[in-house]
Amino acid sequence: MTHPVRRSTGAHPAWDPFREIEDLRTRMDRLMHATFPITGFPEFDTAEAWAPLTDVEDREDAYLVELELPGVDKDQITVEVVEGELDVHGEIKERERTGVVRRHTRRIGQFDYRATLPPNADTEHVSADLTNGVLTVRVPKTERGKSQRVEITGG
Repeated sequence: MTHPVRRSTGAHPAWDPFREIEDLRTRMDRLMHATFPITGFPEFDTAEAWAPLTDVEDREDAYLVELELPGVDKDQITVEVVEGELDVHGEIKERERTGVVRRHTRRIGQFDYRATLPPNADTEHVSADLTNGVLTVRVPKTERGKSQRVEITGG
């Protein structure tokens, strides 16, 4: 009897079922709002803040946080580090259109991304760059908080 081959892709990310449920809920909300746009009802209002798609990369010398913000100018974005937390927020405004919108799936309104930074994050030297609709926030690492091996003494 043959068994399926399990291929390893390197490090296995931790599975978070709650994240998957939240992603599913977000996708369903987008689908419902795109298919049946309802205005005037607070429970269907899309004015609440949303989080842009984000990748976080752990490099040897820094953490890189990349946020997808197509069509956003740097003047519409605020990046702050407060008490060990990275906060990126801003607003994407609806643009004027001359025709009838047949389908609307891009997010508009206020966005907010927050992440707690690890203890070895150098919050004094954080930098941000917006290129081709991708905001890259670089958080350098410090020596503080770096793991080290401890020698055991005694018999």
